[in-house]
Amino acid sequence: MSKNYACIGLHNPKSPENVGSVMRAAGCYGVNSVFYTGRRYDIAKPFYTDTQNSVEKLPLIGVDDLKTIVPYGCVPIAVDLIKGAKPLPDFKHPPRAFYIFGPEDGTLRKDITNFCSESIYIPTDGCMNLAATVNVILYDRMAKGEDFSYHHDELKRKP
Repeated sequence: MSKNYACIGLHNPKSPENVGSVMRAAGCYGVNSVFYTGRRYDIAKPFYTDTQNSVEKLPLIGVDDLKTIVPYGCVPIAVDLIKGAKPLPDFKHPPRAFYIFGPEDGTLRKDITNFCSESIYIPTDGCMNLAATVNVILYDRMAKGEDFSYHHDELKRKP
């Protein structure tokens, strides 16, 4: 089993702009796959906000239920502004994580948060958009992870 593995679940994302921006973030931070439910944005593709064309390199898979697609060994983690959620600064990311995000115009249903092992949120004065939230969660994972120095060293070596 791979030591570090991260994937994303999007519950009923609102638009192709949201999904495209999530795909861009996923590509930047080495996410292994992205799953989504719902069909609200399907008719408005392509993903203009995915300027790195991550959708061509990274699996984006539509599913009926995120509970049925949790990758082997991954810990499902709800990311939402909900009661009982742990603030991100206090959260220790598991090596294998399945981060599940709700839509910008709603929240995760109770049946989703109930099957998640953890619920986390980003402490802000208001809610952030979906892509910003994904970026912050993935950056926090990288910054707190043991492989952060590797990424930093690789950047220093580039001309």
